[in-house]
Amino acid sequence: MEALREALSRVLFGQEEAIEALLATFLAGGHALLEGMPGLGKTLLAESFARASGLTYRRIQFTPDLLPQDLTGSEVFREGRFEFIRGPLFAQVVLADEVNRAPPKVQSALLEAMQEGAVTVGGVRHPLPQPFFVVATQNPLELEGTYPLPEAQLDRFMAKIPFRPPRREVWLRILTEPPTPPEPQGVDLLGVRGEVQGVRVAKEALEAIVNVAFLLSEDRRLRMGLSPRGAKAWLALAQALAYLRGKPFLDWKELKDAAFLALPHRIFLTEEAQYEGEKEEAILKEALRKGGVP
Repeated sequence: MEALREALSRVLFGQEEAIEALLATFLAGGHALLEGMPGLGKTLLAESFARASGLTYRRIQFTPDLLPQDLTGSEVFREGRFEFIRGPLFAQVVLADEVNRAPPKVQSALLEAMQEGAVTVGGVRHPLPQPFFVVATQNPLELEGTYPLPEAQLDRFMAKIPFRPPRREVWLRILTEPPTPPEPQGVDLLGVRGEVQGVRVAKEALEAIVNVAFLLSEDRRLRMGLSPRGAKAWLALAQALAYLRGKPFLDWKELKDAAFLALPHRIFLTEEAQYEGEKEEAILKEALRKGGVP
């Protein structure tokens, strides 16, 4: 995994945190939503991850005229019978580029595949290849011609990974040093997923997760608190971060770092809280402190 991380860092300069978060999301068995302005390397990261890990890769450019069968595939009548032609979802790493530009029916087809690991066409269920990892991207500022993902659909993504502009010292490297295309690293990713589940979790950490979940659910500034699925995603992501950092146990730092990847897109402010200038991140920090996460 360290070799895989190093290979990605030679392609995408200055985005070490995003690389680590993407690897952790994959190892935890979830899907990732990358958010950031165009040109920061979201698509490049997804493509490079697939190449370095040796997994099959397909990119879907989401547009308003896209149809569900453009993702799942469709049945075609050939030689006296119907034959299923697989769509681009039948890959191990699928990039859903600008996912908020497609209409709700198309978004639902993608999210159903993420949840079920299969698609249903013509009443027949077709399992997707394993591992199956969706990396979706969206621009947080551009709203014209978009269909924002509803709260319930956002909850299907284990982590929302922010892409920030590179630091000043990285700019010169970006302008002068060409990226090194990654080679397959020969990592048994399914085997590594099993090892991640062996990261030990203390009772105090589990109790802190429960405390934070209750605090968020009872906070009147929020329309929606933390669901059991969100709490499980938080725990799994924290274990994956600990594994990537070489720790056999879950430490408070990993639990806190994972919280800011797994939780902000799962809590939603009331209209009154928005009017008063409240922020999800500030409420989350408060809940973590009160819940016992140092």
